[in-house]
Amino acid sequence: MANLSINIHKLELKNPVMTASGTFGNGTEFDDFFDVSQLGAILLKGTTLHNREGNEYPRMAETPSGMLNAVGLQNKGIDYFIRHIYPKVSEYKTNVIINVNGSTVEEYIELTEKVNQLDKIPAIELNISCPNVKEGGMAFGTNVKMAEKVTREVRKVYEKTLVVKLSPNVTDIAEIARAVEAQGADSVSLVNTFLGMAIDANTMKPVLSTITGGLSGPAIKPIALRMVWQVARAVKVPVIGIGGIMNATDAIEFILAGASAVQIGTANFINPNISVDIINGINDYMEKHKLKSINDLIGGLQM
Repeated sequence: MANLSINIHKLELKNPVMTASGTFGNGTEFDDFFDVSQLGAILLKGTTLHNREGNEYPRMAETPSGMLNAVGLQNKGIDYFIRHIYPKVSEYKTNVIINVNGSTVEEYIELTEKVNQLDKIPAIELNISCPNVKEGGMAFGTNVKMAEKVTREVRKVYEKTLVVKLSPNVTDIAEIARAVEAQGADSVSLVNTFLGMAIDANTMKPVLSTITGGLSGPAIKPIALRMVWQVARAVKVPVIGIGGIMNATDAIEFILAGASAVQIGTANFINPNISVDIINGINDYMEKHKLKSINDLIGGLQM
């Protein structure tokens, strides 16, 4: 096999394939399908400081070439995670990463301090697409100053690898990427979902209880790919590509655009084994093109 190993700051990945938070549960849900330790890393479902019931149903809707979701970060909070989930996921022979969420900077800090004590969690993915309740509900990641502040304050209390997940719902995503890099981000992952909505013409009502939700799936891939290419040219830290990756060819395109690793999201709902299929597909591609290391592929787009 080709050498698929890659480093994301201090993270040593056996291959560049990761799962996207919110699409892979806590990993244990996929144990019946394959050994998740084969993956470069798994991103656990979004975690908050306290228990969250999530939004009212309906909170998912199928769309052409994609899906909308407004689950609302349903989870039982970090203390429950530490007691009941951490003992299980810490046994995986791969990188297990927590997706950290908060409604205030203070919540992000307190949650991160708890995660920092978990020896078998080598990194966090800081989700700055959350609404800042102190700023009228504007997402942290849509404003440069807010993105800088939450990254800076979390960096002060977190000692391991800090990945910041960027929102695509901005005018200039490269500007946000440079801002969080300057405040200590070790890597950036992008993109999170795009804001969208669906309407039921028969009932004349919104399909989702929240009216709007996050659009993911193949429909967003061309925009996500463009954003990854722009950010990879704008920052020096490793970039993790996300957005509509459904097969190995999609993943390779993101890597050619400058991503050091990729996350698989919506595709997990269609084929639970897709991540392993993509790993094998990347290996086959590299052997076909006589590439010895994944590093030879990163940013290899011919202009």
